[in-house]
Amino acid sequence: MPIDKVTLQILANHCRAAAENMAYTLYRTAHSTFVKETEDFTIQVLDAAGRTVGVPMDLGATWYPGLDYGKAIAMLDGYEPGDIALTNDPYSGYLATHVPDLHMWKPVFHEGRLVCFVSGHIHNTDMGGAVPASLSRTLTEVHQEGIRFRPTFLYKRGELNQQLLDVMLLNVRKPEQNLGDLKAFVGALNTGERKLREMIARFGVETLTEGFAGLLDYAEHQAREILRSIPDGEYRFSDFADEDGPGGHPVRLAVTLRVRGGAAELDFTGSDPQLAASMNLPTGGNPRHTLLLVGIYYVLYSLNPNILLNYGLTRPFTCILPEGTVVNPQSPAAVGMRSLTCARLRSLMFGVFGLAMPERMPAAPAGSSSIVNVMTYDDRHGEAMIAAINPVVGGGGGMPHGDGTDGSGADAGYLKNTPIEITEAEVPIRFRHYGLAGDSGGAGRWRGGLATRMDFEALTPGTRVTARNRDRCRFRPWGILGGGPGAPSRMTVNPGRPGERVLNNIDTFTLDPGDVVSITSPGGGGRGDPFAREPERVLRDVVCGYVTAVAAAAEYGVVIRDGAVDAAATAARRAGPRRASDRHFRFGPEREAFELIWDGAAYAAMTEILAALPIPWRHFVKRRLMERVTEGGGAAVQAAWQGLLDELPQLRALRRPPALLAAE
Repeated sequence: MPIDKVTLQILANHCRAAAENMAYTLYRTAHSTFVKETEDFTIQVLDAAGRTVGVPMDLGATWYPGLDYGKAIAMLDGYEPGDIALTNDPYSGYLATHVPDLHMWKPVFHEGRLVCFVSGHIHNTDMGGAVPASLSRTLTEVHQEGIRFRPTFLYKRGELNQQLLDVMLLNVRKPEQNLGDLKAFVGALNTGERKLREMIARFGVETLTEGFAGLLDYAEHQAREILRSIPDGEYRFSDFADEDGPGGHPVRLAVTLRVRGGAAELDFTGSDPQLAASMNLPTGGNPRHTLLLVGIYYVLYSLNPNILLNYGLTRPFTCILPEGTVVNPQSPAAVGMRSLTCARLRSLMFGVFGLAMPERMPAAPAGSSSIVNVMTYDDRHGEAMIAAINPVVGGGGGMPHGDGTDGSGADAGYLKNTPIEITEAEVPIRFRHYGLAGDSGGAGRWRGGLATRMDFEALTPGTRVTARNRDRCRFRPWGILGGGPGAPSRMTVNPGRPGERVLNNIDTFTLDPGDVVSITSPGGGGRGDPFAREPERVLRDVVCGYVTAVAAAAEYGVVIRDGAVDAAATAARRAGPRRASDRHFRFGPEREAFELIWDGAAYAAMTEILAALPIPWRHFVKRRLMERVTEGGGAAVQAAWQGLLDELPQLRALRRPPALLAAE
């Protein structure tokens, strides 16, 4: 007998409550700043097959509801009460998506029957590897990104695998920090097991297991209802990360969205080949991998705030992921900076759905959240230390009904601010500035959210800084429906002083005492015609320091004198000639100049060339083609390719015949 809707909602509430109890346990007992303050962790309740049925809404990262632990769970046999399993290997089961993410799961039994699992992940501040905090764009293979563990048991029948733990702690820079977080995580899983046992006692095991299936079905139904409200059709969009490695060429992510009667296909053909840098997204070709659908969760939840967040949301979607591309790399491609690529995927989803239903979608969020870590020697207690400082998050895109959120966009709104007093108490640095950056949000009827600026001074020599996810220094967050792009990001050491260094996307560097690093995130894109924004709103932005009077006149046509709107001058300025945009998107001058050469035809030609080559050659050939092509169109790419064949004739023997490609 099917479970009624009321009972389903009660079960959904209990699953969420169980997950939030787990999350609260972890949050209140963790040791590292990145877990106990920033809250970079997830918690899930899983069914017996490993599919997410419940997540917290108020703690941790809330964009993992589509996680499927099934493949990783199946890599181990003989689950028993008291077991806890773990993995952090991105290529074993395709559960962990970069090495610092340690996933663990614990089975819940009733009278010998495995009923479900409780699970989650924590982002360890460091897991060893080539650089402090383990992650850098410069790394070229996963072996450099820290120690990895295939799915294995940390606890068996309640007994700790001490040898496994010793190996882990030996290979990380601050073992006591990792151990503290690990103990907190185990405590959270034990809390989850207790809560699920209470649910079994209250509802009965059959009602619970049937309810899990019903919750997945109901979330799927809700997602399909949203898709049915979107006009059927085919929509194409692309977006770019600044560079495919230090000083390299742009990284392109492309998608074709096909909506048909409550289902959607996301075809990523045309995305760049897997990179010799760490921005690859390890999916194993899973057509419903949760990271590919990160932007989808935001879209669905914004259109229906009552939607259930669980694995069922993924069922109406199918992703096409060409092998050997940035969205489906082969081992041992580096993957540590996959969070940067995820941010660009969110912008990609917002853009393609902004074509399908422009009246309901926002402009681009910042698309870059710099996660800043410091490793140094602390004179106060005479020990080496490593700690997360703060995420420097950019603004949200202008929305259909209001301005974008300031300093906390859709990319990383779940990452919490760490009060500077806590950071200064734990880390030998001194903050010199921390706040919003004026004139950074894209102009629009609804303004883009403001960027965040953070400046801090090093107090000890050899302070090593890792600022991962640095991006949007070149390609800005785009505006939509006449809105302007957000301001680009920037990062500078000793700004305005002798020896000033502009680092921008360089993500690992060293400071000495007295050195100051200044990091400003991107602003969100604007939405709608800026001249349609009410002068009173523009005045308020100027009074608050969000927009300067110069920008108010130039971008919004609002003239402010002596702290008030000059109505006559504003009317005259808005009535005068101006460069109005009738384009759906405003990308900014940098991308517009780039696409004069690398247009759709040029990328289509390059995609065809690269698809016929073995995977290890593709990134090399892509870079060589980009160095040679100086004018737009597919013919220019073909000419550059012929020149490369003349220089490297061995490439001719490597190409696969067109018939074989078609069969694949």
